[in-house]
Amino acid sequence: MTALYDFTAKTIDGVDRPLTSYRGKPLLVVNVASKCGFTPQYAGLEALYRKFHGQGFEVLGFPCDQFGHQEPGDESEIKSFCSTNYDVTFPMYAKIDVNGANAHPLYKWLKSEKAGVLGTEAIKWNFTKFLVDRAGRVVKRYAPTDTPAKIEKDLAGVL
Repeated sequence: MTALYDFTAKTIDGVDRPLTSYRGKPLLVVNVASKCGFTPQYAGLEALYRKFHGQGFEVLGFPCDQFGHQEPGDESEIKSFCSTNYDVTFPMYAKIDVNGANAHPLYKWLKSEKAGVLGTEAIKWNFTKFLVDRAGRVVKRYAPTDTPAKIEKDLAGVL
């Protein structure tokens, strides 16, 4: 059986990081963008991270430029934007594709584990979120319109 821990991703600083480093931790995996109408969700994601990080919770941000060219910058620009505008301290990763032939293997797996509306697998837009339990299994998929505050009630089941 595949779990989140079977994947590796490049951090925003360019280092390959095996996701086994998150073994035993509940996670929220999010495709993010700096110039999206949902970008203010960075504040809510950071608030969740700070509130529950002491219980092992992690938020993993994966910048993506596949939706309306809303993440045009390179990794250093993205990192600066997140730090300056939202004081993001949760782990951020290098820009990836979440759909199509070049989709990151992690996202191919996430989408196959929890389909979206009407059974569609494709990520519809920035700030689609996946809640992953301590065993590395996808528990729930959230739409971009689902705010981090709405997700907080589901965290009890994975913390």
